[in-house]
Amino acid sequence: MKYLVLGSNSYSGSTFVDHALGLGAEVIGTSRSPEPHEAFLPYRWSGRDAGFRFHRVDLNHDLDALMALMDRERPQVVVNYAAQSMVAESWANPDHWMMTNVVSTVRLHERLRHCDYMDRYVHVTTPEVYGSTGGFIDEKTPFNPSTPYAVSRAAGDMSLRTFFAAYKFPVVFTRAANVFGPGQQLYRIVPRTILFIRLGRKLQLHGGGHSERSFIHGADVADATARIAKDGRNGETYHISTTRIVTIRQLVEMICTMMGVRFEDHVEVVGERLGKDAAYQLNSNKLRGELGWEDRISLEQGVEQTIAWIDRFLGELQRQEMNYVHKA
Repeated sequence: MKYLVLGSNSYSGSTFVDHALGLGAEVIGTSRSPEPHEAFLPYRWSGRDAGFRFHRVDLNHDLDALMALMDRERPQVVVNYAAQSMVAESWANPDHWMMTNVVSTVRLHERLRHCDYMDRYVHVTTPEVYGSTGGFIDEKTPFNPSTPYAVSRAAGDMSLRTFFAAYKFPVVFTRAANVFGPGQQLYRIVPRTILFIRLGRKLQLHGGGHSERSFIHGADVADATARIAKDGRNGETYHISTTRIVTIRQLVEMICTMMGVRFEDHVEVVGERLGKDAAYQLNSNKLRGELGWEDRISLEQGVEQTIAWIDRFLGELQRQEMNYVHKA
């Protein structure tokens, strides 16, 4: 099997690359930025990178180059992690999110539908399209986006639905909530909390941390994504989620306890972010029943792994940018 992974520098993308290489696949990766330090690339420190080749390609500006790469390599499966993915920041430049997640993505799909060698296109999307949810929801839940980011992803998803209906475009959709684990960007809540504690800095907890989330380890998501790529049904959406729900505050309190520090000494409560959804609770029974998937890494185990990763690369990580830096 040969995969082309768009957005391979992202946490989920690089974790999927590592998983696919572990399955013996040949993998080509693309991102708009150069590969970051190996601390953020699980396939570099797992020793499985011999079957991986990286190309720097910007979806917004280099579509011809990307399609030339496609035609040279002729991958059977394309997995797309490439997106503007920050929620709060999408209010500042909503047009940038629309350009990447709608305009450039639709242009890509229009070109890909002519690639007769491509057997599967895995569109990695988000539960943000549903807005805040009450109770566990399934894949047929109507869209109700509440931020520019969520609107842009919903538009891209809806366009792909028309491509499937009109052209039988071989798309499957995945939605995972709150993915985390070793190698994740430092502005995400789990690594940020751990790193701030190690450095003696105070973490800002928006709105008191009362939002409810279901955190899932990146390796479990990669396993699910590979199963969906292989055996999922075209045109279908699959939720990738655990059944365990915690608040952001409970998560941070857990990390503090595991690291032997007091919550009050390391956390400052600040105002809530604009448009932040109160809860995501995804029903993943479809994935479990159809494809035999199950999550294997508990929240505690994942936090332990992430603490070990922070400690292993602490010297390098404390020199890295800890806040999100926007790229148009």
